[in-house]
Amino acid sequence: MACACSSLLINPYTFVNYHPTRLPISTHYSPKSSGRCRAFKYPSISASSSSEGMTTVEKLGIKIESNPPESKLTELGVRNWPKWGCPPSKFPWTYSAKETCYLLQGKVMVKPEGANEAVEIKAGDLVVFPKGMSCTWDVSVAVDKHYNFE
Repeated sequence: MACACSSLLINPYTFVNYHPTRLPISTHYSPKSSGRCRAFKYPSISASSSSEGMTTVEKLGIKIESNPPESKLTELGVRNWPKWGCPPSKFPWTYSAKETCYLLQGKVMVKPEGANEAVEIKAGDLVVFPKGMSCTWDVSVAVDKHYNFE
């Protein structure tokens, strides 16, 4: 039985599937031999859209919303969160709590432990890292961000 979703080919093994009745949009592996969709862990990409047309992408457990409207940042109180920054560097990090951050400037490749690929985050991104994630931050452009731990 074939999947009823329509697929956007990302690479030969990753499909972003648009299900009209289910959000968030899920990622499937669809081998040519069976035509069935089977979820898998890595690589993992999903996306969802809100009624305002904003898109949130989730890759390897990291949620990224690029250039959210100021109204959302105000609603979350982002400008009142503490700030943190660092110069270009590379270091390991483990999230002891869920972190939401908004990058004011910078560019980082974040590679979760056990993953074969990294996730790029950059200025203008609202990012959510899950509690318990261990990863390596590779900062190529100095970072300045607001952050909030839950």
